[in-house]
Amino acid sequence: MGNTVLEARKIDKFFHDPVSVQVLKEISFELNKGEFVSVIGKSGCGKSTLLYVLSTMDTDYTGNLLIDQVSTKGLAEADLAKIRNEKIGFVFQFHYLLYEFTVLENVMLPGLKLGRYSPQEIRERAYEKLKILGIEHEALKKANQLSGGQKQRVAIARALINDPLIIMGDEPTGNLDKKNSEIVFETFENLAKHHNQSLLIVTHDNDFAARTHRIIEMEDGKIVNA
Repeated sequence: MGNTVLEARKIDKFFHDPVSVQVLKEISFELNKGEFVSVIGKSGCGKSTLLYVLSTMDTDYTGNLLIDQVSTKGLAEADLAKIRNEKIGFVFQFHYLLYEFTVLENVMLPGLKLGRYSPQEIRERAYEKLKILGIEHEALKKANQLSGGQKQRVAIARALINDPLIIMGDEPTGNLDKKNSEIVFETFENLAKHHNQSLLIVTHDNDFAARTHRIIEMEDGKIVNA
């Protein structure tokens, strides 16, 4: 491992509606290349808020966030959007696939948005990602024709299309049964082990968390165990 891909330095965050409440308190940790890390804690402890800060979607905090060893503090929204598109892949509890598009087209979308490769190259890369996830044979189906577990694997393929430094997940197995949760876990495990992918996954599933490389446990906005 080694090679820090993300570093949080003393991040504090307050909500001000209508009174000020501190929701993140001195959050400091590092995520390394190829590391599969889970974030756990009771509802309301700040897990999802932290993920939004770490993903650069929420910039209203104090402290510092470094991605790929570059500080994101004070960057313009256009620069943050570029970091999100290039460096971070997202997998949410709900897959957010577009049902009017095919599986392949859904996976291609972030690649087309980034515009680093030609549409034909992005198409080939999308097939590669679907192959990694074992669902390339579903590529030309409409997204609404897939099972819940398959849809989530398509969402993971979409998150991988731009070869991000970090995959961030917010309860990615939250809507899945045990069998499909296991498939998603094995997919993440394979990405870390064989593709040196860094993963930071917020989860309520303690069995899932127990099998990751490291657990970051939160309580009342603080990291109590890392």
